[in-house]
Amino acid sequence: MNSIAFVFKTPPHGASSGREGLDALLATAALTEDIGVFFIGEGVFHLVAGQQPSTIFARDYIATFKLLELYDIEQVYACQYSMVTRGISERVASSIPFTALTIDDLQQRLSDYDKIISF
Repeated sequence: MNSIAFVFKTPPHGASSGREGLDALLATAALTEDIGVFFIGEGVFHLVAGQQPSTIFARDYIATFKLLELYDIEQVYACQYSMVTRGISERVASSIPFTALTIDDLQQRLSDYDKIISF
């Protein structure tokens, strides 16, 4: 089976791509164990805990990312540069366990996957 990287690069609310990406990620996790999850650019906002999407009448799907541990998905990475430029510290970004990587390290990890799917 191919290794698959899921890249979240859009903000979590206001569009359905993040929710659709999470659904695809969890469905794929039932078929393969070699999955990596990457948060880059605006996608790092998925990691911020305590969001209140109900104020904009959006569904709180961010809490569903906690299922990654249940599905044994341990390769979860975030772009350190994206976090810093958006004022997100690792303390604030505590919705799920992840490893912050430099851009070079992130590119290296991504190159290890056979397929890359972006949301």
